[in-house]
Amino acid sequence: MHVYFLGIGGTAMGNIAVLLKKSGWQVSGSDQKLYPPMSEFLSAAGIAWREGYSASALARENPDLVIVGNAFSRGNEEVEWLLAEREIPFTSLAAFIGEKIIGQRRSLVVAGTHGKTTTATILTHLLREAGRQPGHLIGGVPQGDFSGADWGHPQGPFVIEGDEYDSAFFDKRSKFIHYRPRIALINNVEFDHADIFRDLADVKRTFEHFIRLIPRKGYLLLNGDDLNCADWAKVPWTQVLRVGLGHENDLRIVDFSEQADSAYFRLEWQGKPWLEGEWSLPGIFNARNAAMATLAAALHLSSTDPTQVEVPGWAGFRGVHRRQERLGALRKWHFFEDFGHHPTAIRLAVESFRQRFPEHQLVCAVEPRSNTLRTNCLEAELEEALGLADEVLLGPVNRWQALAPEFRLGTFAIADRLRKKGLRAEAFEEHAGLHRFLEEKVKGPESEPAVLILFSNGAFGGLPAQLRAWAEE
Repeated sequence: MHVYFLGIGGTAMGNIAVLLKKSGWQVSGSDQKLYPPMSEFLSAAGIAWREGYSASALARENPDLVIVGNAFSRGNEEVEWLLAEREIPFTSLAAFIGEKIIGQRRSLVVAGTHGKTTTATILTHLLREAGRQPGHLIGGVPQGDFSGADWGHPQGPFVIEGDEYDSAFFDKRSKFIHYRPRIALINNVEFDHADIFRDLADVKRTFEHFIRLIPRKGYLLLNGDDLNCADWAKVPWTQVLRVGLGHENDLRIVDFSEQADSAYFRLEWQGKPWLEGEWSLPGIFNARNAAMATLAAALHLSSTDPTQVEVPGWAGFRGVHRRQERLGALRKWHFFEDFGHHPTAIRLAVESFRQRFPEHQLVCAVEPRSNTLRTNCLEAELEEALGLADEVLLGPVNRWQALAPEFRLGTFAIADRLRKKGLRAEAFEEHAGLHRFLEEKVKGPESEPAVLILFSNGAFGGLPAQLRAWAEE
């Protein structure tokens, strides 16, 4: 079968394309522009891809099916040809995954505003270590010996991130509606994806639709400390378990502590000690990710009593690239990169770095890139989160020209207000200015011990690569 990916350069699209190619399918696709590593990843797999969109080229290829990425809308040349000619069937990636990849397998779906990638990667790691050969699709690059996507054993479970973003221009349901959850994990729920959802109530509505898909003998694992999840703690059609710090949770995280290079915590199951361990991932938020993943793995291995099965520990888990990832060090500076692009994720990371490096200045550099962060709908929350740092550097708002001034994130206004609160803060109109400013600070003769954290879900103008280069000087 010949499958064509419209938007093949996306992380999930590219991973699934390579997965199909390795299984003997004929695969091709197009995208606006492809850059390393995805361009190299596709070419190494022997996949033919094309830059730019051409209805005539698509017609000549004549694939059996077109998978349309969720970034595409009416007006795209290939989309318009598909709709006008109706010669080739098309579907969304989410629908294809549900029907052709998950199918009848036991699906473990990791959902929530934050932590999906890390939690899904931990869960995949635990099931692999337990010998269950899970299939998986992860929206990131795991550090370790497995890739972002794999079929696994045909009879094994399937682990997937459950994104609440819409599926395609012709299917506005959230992606996770297609994923057939047997065990569903909801780490947290906040307002995000401002281009899709009107408000928090709108976000919660789509999660409620997702929860209704869990079978009676399945499980819903909830963040028991998140008030936005409280309404689902007693849904009658499936089994609900709560995970968190509070005493009301079924699985509790206790005795958490962290240092510069490690964190320790214990898990208590319904008031009794269960597991404990030390690992390299920072922050109480990652401990919660681990607790969620551990309970899900245990429930898959034994649906009656999770404490009666041996669950591999977390010590061997190496994390995910771009999640609190160390880039190197130069003189008195330590460089880190984080995918955080929501005020809450940024705040939690800053709190963790403060615990880990109490003697260092914390410098936060933020690229407002996501469809939520580049607007001013969470401006107050972002300013509050950044107020926990010692110095703040705000990069240019991505695609600022597409936003009316009254809706655009006010980076210069944020910097001005932070300075009035006693912080050092600067905003920049271009990446080059921020790069020059940082180079002078890091390489200056009077630099003091500092930790620099880059927050972005994009390339940040090449700054991560620049910091790695400085670290090698």
